[in-house]
Amino acid sequence: TDSLDRLLPPAGAPRKKSATSLSKTEPPLLRTGKRTIYTAGRPPWYDEHGAQSKEAFVIGLCGGSASGKTTVANKIIEALDVPWVVLLSMDSFYKVLSPEEQVLAAQNDYNFDHPGAFDFELLVATLRKLKQGRSVKIPVYDFTTHRRQKDWKNLYGASVIIFEGIMSFADKELLQLLDMKIFVDTDSDIRLVRRLRRDITERGRDIEGVIKQYNKFVKPAFEQYIEPTMRLADIVVPRGGGNMVAIDLIVQHVHSQLEEHTLLFRRALLASAQQMQQLPQTLSVLESTPQVRGLHTIIRNKETSRDEFIFYSKRLMRLLIEHALTFLPSQPCAVQTPQGHEYEGRRHSGKGITGVSILRAGETMEPALRAVCKDVRIGKILIQTNLDSGEPELHYLRLPKDISEDHIILMDSTVSTGAAAMMAVRVLLDHEVQEDKIMLVSLLMAELGVHSVAYAFPKVKIITTAVDKNLDDFLSRYGSSLKKKPFRHHYSFTCPYSGSNREEPEE
Repeated sequence: TDSLDRLLPPAGAPRKKSATSLSKTEPPLLRTGKRTIYTAGRPPWYDEHGAQSKEAFVIGLCGGSASGKTTVANKIIEALDVPWVVLLSMDSFYKVLSPEEQVLAAQNDYNFDHPGAFDFELLVATLRKLKQGRSVKIPVYDFTTHRRQKDWKNLYGASVIIFEGIMSFADKELLQLLDMKIFVDTDSDIRLVRRLRRDITERGRDIEGVIKQYNKFVKPAFEQYIEPTMRLADIVVPRGGGNMVAIDLIVQHVHSQLEEHTLLFRRALLASAQQMQQLPQTLSVLESTPQVRGLHTIIRNKETSRDEFIFYSKRLMRLLIEHALTFLPSQPCAVQTPQGHEYEGRRHSGKGITGVSILRAGETMEPALRAVCKDVRIGKILIQTNLDSGEPELHYLRLPKDISEDHIILMDSTVSTGAAAMMAVRVLLDHEVQEDKIMLVSLLMAELGVHSVAYAFPKVKIITTAVDKNLDDFLSRYGSSLKKKPFRHHYSFTCPYSGSNREEPEE
């Protein structure tokens, strides 16, 4: 809301830097003449238990080297017209070479077109997690040095996963994960010309080395391992990406399958399931002392000035954060006082504490957390509602590294339906954070939001200063000016899911 925006630090204010898990690779987008299609991201389709209602639909694309598999994949993505698609390439899963194999590869004497060149164990585990809607880390393979890069990239589940590679049909476990199998059949002469162009211009090879490798490994491997798997395909696409008739048929079939999957975010079911229930035991409301009630009186009063709203909201947020910290695990410890006496005290027994704000309003609570937790790490999640579907969508994610063992303080100033909070919790779970180590901390919450979050994630601790029947009065009082404007952000960053260019937030 506009008044909550007042609590944010001014644009250009200095911020501490922190290490993050955001991949530095190109944004996972496919730009077409009509629009930008998200090729990675967290879909908002969860059932009343906070889990994805159906597994993703996986399309397997197989074919010889340089047959046009990636082109066909991009054509399918464009024609599908669905917002969340993951494109996974088998090229990322080449095995780590030994020193001896590195020497052979440098001399073009290592067979990269043999099934043994791929890490099928990692590949199957990765595709299985993606199909279940979970996030994964993908190795980045450098074809120039024949090595995996140090930094892996994050990939998130989607409604459709397109998996392409020369050995896509070569493993039994892998085949079981594919809902649709497509073989791209392209003339061998065309494939050779494409491979020459690609390996010389993109991978720094010389023409003699490319031809030597083709004749020695690529052509025999196609005849022995790849071409025989054509019989396993549901659809064979001659001429690759130029065959729009075949691509249209594929798209029609996928659409029919997606309709059967009915991937919907069922907030209505969540609401009706818990509407008449008592507030959950995982909820903790800050004690309504005369001070707390007085602060609420000020921030809820429509006559309150801007300066007073900022000042007293900050006071209430500080009390709320202090209250939330009492739920962190602690253990007894003894210390020596300056006078030489032993004091029996307590100290935090967890590995670490990380704050995660749900942009934009959640940022207003960051100063309170920083004021009471020295050197606390801060992450950010941007979730916006799709104006066409009314569903929440993840558009930006920036989390500190290695948060899986931390206790997470998830911050949002208000929780109304609970949709954004539920998606944020799901993203944290995708990053291996334990559910019982997540605390959702909000200044004000509506009963629907409390029930929705508690029902979907019964181990998440919910902490607030007050629970209202609904927040319409509060939101309308402070949010009318913002609702008339598009989303504003005083940072600029390259959003990996929306493709918008904004300034990267600094911690």
